[in-house]
Amino acid sequence: MTDTSPERTSTTPSADRTHRVAAFFDLDKTVIAKSSALAFSRPFFDEGLINRRSVLKSSYAQFLFLVTAADHDQVENLRRHVTDMCRGWDVEQVRAIVNETLHDVVNPLVFAEAADLIAEHRRRGHDVVLISASGREMVEPIGDLLGVDHVEASEMRVVDGHYTGELEFYCYGENKAIAMTALAESRGYDLAASFAYSDSITDLPMLAAVGHPVAVNPDRQLRKRATDEGWPVMSFDRPVPLRARIPTPSSRMAAALAVGAGMAAVSGVGVHAFLHRRHRTRSA
Repeated sequence: MTDTSPERTSTTPSADRTHRVAAFFDLDKTVIAKSSALAFSRPFFDEGLINRRSVLKSSYAQFLFLVTAADHDQVENLRRHVTDMCRGWDVEQVRAIVNETLHDVVNPLVFAEAADLIAEHRRRGHDVVLISASGREMVEPIGDLLGVDHVEASEMRVVDGHYTGELEFYCYGENKAIAMTALAESRGYDLAASFAYSDSITDLPMLAAVGHPVAVNPDRQLRKRATDEGWPVMSFDRPVPLRARIPTPSSRMAAALAVGAGMAAVSGVGVHAFLHRRHRTRSA
């Protein structure tokens, strides 16, 4: 995956790379059923990075995240908790823990509906981008599991191989839209033809940046906005083992060849049809 951050100066895409379509997916409560930042609390505890009190605090924060609409203040409180908790951690140790426990921690959390939708976008030749306020060290391995084309995530400041507890870039709110715009410029995405999926009103800039915004498991404010704007609303509620839904990277080329051979048979089935079927099923 290409490492592109919104602060970097992007180059003008060549003519043959323009008008590409991307599907931007928020991560927490859109692709997975809980907060990615807190999902690794147990492995971090087992490796001695956090104590029992921090685990309990993380569990309580996760509970609030799941049962309430995560407004700006709640997200900020969660951010402070996570960055404070990570201060002084060894970056390489964190990466090792995430990679070693990723399948056990994340595998059961992926929504089947999200996996199907990601696969549909890939069949249509769209790039899939995972964009999250969680740290890159957690989001990139999840992106690898999902087989996405690119990841945008928060970047924590590192000094001498350890986190300082401060953020270099917070991939949240308006910053998500900034990251998407920079990525579109560097990779030739046509945002007016692209898609975005999120559950939270805090991601309104992200949704408004594309021509096809979709509210997934929306909080009350986002549901109202989606209704007012006529945006599709989807409900994801079936977490399943990831490997049962999405080919692993090693099998992706074979899957691509199979899809290519059968493209003529499915060329009339687009993402709009997929969304329509989901919306009709949920409305029935």
